[in-house]
Amino acid sequence: MPPIIQVSGLSKTYATGFRALKTIDLEIMRGEIFALLGPNGAGKTTLISIICGLVNPTAGHVAVDGHDIVADYRAARSLIGLVPQELTTDAFETVFATASFSRGLFGKPADPAHVEKVLRALSLWEKRNSKIITLSGGMKRRVLIAKALAHEPSILFLDEPTAGVDVELRRDMWALVRELRATGVTVILTTHYIEEAEEMADRVGVISHGELILVEQKAELMRKLGRKQLILQLQAPLPAIPESLSAYELTLAADGNELVYTYDTQAERTGITMLLRALSEAGIRFRDLRTRESSLEEIFVSLVRESA
Repeated sequence: MPPIIQVSGLSKTYATGFRALKTIDLEIMRGEIFALLGPNGAGKTTLISIICGLVNPTAGHVAVDGHDIVADYRAARSLIGLVPQELTTDAFETVFATASFSRGLFGKPADPAHVEKVLRALSLWEKRNSKIITLSGGMKRRVLIAKALAHEPSILFLDEPTAGVDVELRRDMWALVRELRATGVTVILTTHYIEEAEEMADRVGVISHGELILVEQKAELMRKLGRKQLILQLQAPLPAIPESLSAYELTLAADGNELVYTYDTQAERTGITMLLRALSEAGIRFRDLRTRESSLEEIFVSLVRESA
């Protein structure tokens, strides 16, 4: 199937001369969860704002389900729901009225049953008659999601959706995102919580200094760039790593009781087999072993450091 979002040669330079985006090319597939990762100021929010029609690009082209965001902006925008970072709601409006009004802004007829369904999914139904000003920060963030879903979009952008919320609410939102994907909604999220991307994303994009430095399937990214460690608990302390083991990336604990072998996941089988043989030949015995794998956060930090 053709991508639901297609970005070609997109760039953005502000009047100050700051170049926020540098020739971005990106395709987002229908029904996927795509995580856009990057440090502060990398260009994540600028990219999302352009796709959503809130910021004008300097150059390039964006199509949303075949609709040009400039030439056919009404059709493109009607397909998109956006949950911004900032809490932007009418403080003295009720939760139900806020969600209903957002639906009307997109020309959709009143549908109290759909609004109720959205509010129940977000655990907001009991607060439907409460004014926004009376809600907690976490509840206000849920209201933003309800507003974004009120007009039944097929694409949902979540810009730092769980910033400043507690762990329980974060996990509730993860569950909601999975449910939305199951109904065919395409979800694009930016996040500082790398475990969010690791938990939910199908694909990951990494942006740094306005450039998209990598787009990859999450599982493939961790397979190609991940590092593993084999930790060996030795039977007897080792004063130093023997010269015969210099070909392996080994480190020895300060007390000499633990030997750590770091290796690429692509060289997993042959590397471990050869190491264990070399340890046996060197007369080094171990009583226990365990493995540890790189997290997506470690891969992300490494990629951004390299690009810098």
